[in-house]
Amino acid sequence: MDSSAPLNLIADDMQAVNRLIVERLASDVVLVNQMGHYIVNSGGKRVRPALVLLAAGACQALDPQAHLTAAIIEFIHTATLLHDDVVDDSKLRRGQDTANAVWGNEAAVLVGDFLYSRSFEMMVEVGEMRVMEILSHTTNTIAEGEVMQLLNIHDPDTSEQRYLDVIYAKTAKLFEAATRLGAVLGQQSPAIEQSLAEYGMHLGCAFQLIDDVLDYESTEEELGKSLGDDLEEGKPTLPLIYAMRMGSDAQAEVIRSAIEQGGREYIEPVLEVIHATKATDYTRQVAETEAQKASAALRDLPESPYRVSLMGLAQQSVARRY
Repeated sequence: MDSSAPLNLIADDMQAVNRLIVERLASDVVLVNQMGHYIVNSGGKRVRPALVLLAAGACQALDPQAHLTAAIIEFIHTATLLHDDVVDDSKLRRGQDTANAVWGNEAAVLVGDFLYSRSFEMMVEVGEMRVMEILSHTTNTIAEGEVMQLLNIHDPDTSEQRYLDVIYAKTAKLFEAATRLGAVLGQQSPAIEQSLAEYGMHLGCAFQLIDDVLDYESTEEELGKSLGDDLEEGKPTLPLIYAMRMGSDAQAEVIRSAIEQGGREYIEPVLEVIHATKATDYTRQVAETEAQKASAALRDLPESPYRVSLMGLAQQSVARRY
């Protein structure tokens, strides 16, 4: 499938959202402008705002309110990236230096705070209390997910369920909010709202699972970041959790030591264990199940080109290489 195919339907709307993002980034503080534009123009896939637009389109609500809401979602996502990169001490994202590598941790955290607060200003403009309720709850859940992930760092006893709880809170919750908001803007029934929310949640889980696979399977050129970043940070993602569970005692000890110590020097022996236990194949299967659940959640949504695009996005999320 052409990587852009599911989004072709909303190409003009995405341009309107991008213009809005640039307009709302404006600040009298030069560094805020510089860093904001650097991050927003750094080649992100814009999947989350696209989900707002596709869900709104499926609910006959593709209008300026949807554009504004999509921009809000992107601002929240960008703020989380800024904070994530500081916490993880990441140096590379989307093939370029991270903002914290260029401007320092202090500036990155503060500009992330600016983007969060600007998004809440924009929420007020939408003028729907339900939108504010969803997004305020979502940002709270994301913050909890970040703390949960921090607690799992360097912990080789992290279970598969604890890992799944983290990716739901940290990643899938914003996907869920994006598609739920499309239904809210279209004043849909609770049943349709729940269907779209479930679609977004399962899609977000699939998306993160594939991200975690690619950290061990892709190339740095494809991935746009350093291969083995998760390992260096001591993050027990599903490929590692499964490899430790299915490997021999000696293989499990390789993974356990790598998680406990952290460090890219462990990448070769860890990759050997991951390949021997088919841990990335297992993780892909879990992701594919999530993508299938996402598609199944749309069964009660009326037929439309937007529904077709949402289904295509679910398939694409597990077939991507970056």
